[in-house]
Amino acid sequence: MTRPGTGRAGRWACALVILAVPLLLALLGPLFAGEPGPRAASFTAGGGHWAGTDFVGRDVWRQVLLGGRPVVVAALAATALAYAVALPLGLFSALTHRRWLDELLMRPLDVLLAVPSLLLILLVAAVIRPGAAGIALLVALVNIPDAARAVRAAAAEAASRPVVEALRMQGESWVRTALGYVGRSALRTLAADAGVRLTGVLYLVATAAFLGVGAAPDAADWAVMVDRNRTGMFVQPWAVALPAVLIVALTMGTNLLFDAALTGRGRSAGPARKPQPGHTPADGDGTDPGPSRMEKPNP
Repeated sequence: MTRPGTGRAGRWACALVILAVPLLLALLGPLFAGEPGPRAASFTAGGGHWAGTDFVGRDVWRQVLLGGRPVVVAALAATALAYAVALPLGLFSALTHRRWLDELLMRPLDVLLAVPSLLLILLVAAVIRPGAAGIALLVALVNIPDAARAVRAAAAEAASRPVVEALRMQGESWVRTALGYVGRSALRTLAADAGVRLTGVLYLVATAAFLGVGAAPDAADWAVMVDRNRTGMFVQPWAVALPAVLIVALTMGTNLLFDAALTGRGRSAGPARKPQPGHTPADGDGTDPGPSRMEKPNP
């Protein structure tokens, strides 16, 4: 029989292996890319290019080593920026006793939620030409309303407990009450939301780059590589397959990692114990209490 710890360790190992490959290529790849060599014919294999060449004759493997950092850095920065605004906003809305203030904080966010995220990014990009930092800011902006809603919903139950009122009466600061108790109570829910949100942010960043927003048409970017090289996919598939697989592995590994972490925390309790002889189930072991003890004594 498989021990519970073995299954958790397997999930951790699987998540780390899947995530480590694209993450290490993204963060350390530029250090090993080297100088660009002479360009060859478009969409060819061999000739010193083990992964072939792209649509302008550049080495595909060198472009893969250079193209991950913009995607990963922009996604991590956008997620961090979104939560930096959404976390205090959602906690303040959950902890306030003023209904009008709660409505004032949440209702404007509903307007942004009504606009599709990608459409809003494209509308802003039609007016200004954002770079990598601009794309991170835009993606963070469109994720703030949903993240703030998630924080507020996760914190609302903990904020309504009597212990929060007791902390207020004791004169505890708002920061200690919000982060020390309410935020900690909602930590597992927020961690799950962060894993899903990071995947959505990766999708938005990659899609924006795929559409030419925030990245040059010939930039070393995994999403741009998928877009620009798809015309030669059946001639030289590595130019599309390598960056596409790395993007998928990055999103899948992120979700698996958060899932493994949350599963490990949620299943810390051991299996139910069998009742011992002479031990009644009503003694607090969580089993069926059986017949009531309030029975009349035999005459």
